[in-house]
Amino acid sequence: MKTGITASVILFFLFVSCHNEKVPVRMPVKPGKQEMADLNRYLVQKDREIIENYIERKNLTMTESKTGLWYSVINEGKGEYFKDFSRVLMMYECTLLDGTICYTSSDLGPKEIILGKTDIEPGLNEGLRLLKPGGEALFILPPFLAYGLVGDGKKIPPRTIIVYKVSTEEK
Repeated sequence: MKTGITASVILFFLFVSCHNEKVPVRMPVKPGKQEMADLNRYLVQKDREIIENYIERKNLTMTESKTGLWYSVINEGKGEYFKDFSRVLMMYECTLLDGTICYTSSDLGPKEIILGKTDIEPGLNEGLRLLKPGGEALFILPPFLAYGLVGDGKKIPPRTIIVYKVSTEEK
């Protein structure tokens, strides 16, 4: 009986020590360029569908630019179109699609911009060039023309579509 217990204990330790090998840890596979391109196309298409649904729900008439900016010029203004180095005084309201107000010129004051030089969202930079002094417009910026994958770290979350209602003056 003692021999059976001793043999069992020895077998147990042998079994445990033989199976004490380290299990290899599987590292996540990095997606390749094609997988990243496919994911990006998918996300852009999903954002486009969300924007189209928003436009339909709000009964808006908007145009999509080649870059993916959605815009509706309410009043193009007078004079020359804004271009690089135009000084623009912009009154604005920046909201999320659900209507949450992020930033407004009534709270923060008008924003003075030098197009092509001032660091603003690429979609806003593009949209302002569709206007002349005194112009008014509505812009919908998909994430890749707004704050991208990270948001602004304050009021605009990562990968968020934003809406700008703007009116301008030349400074």
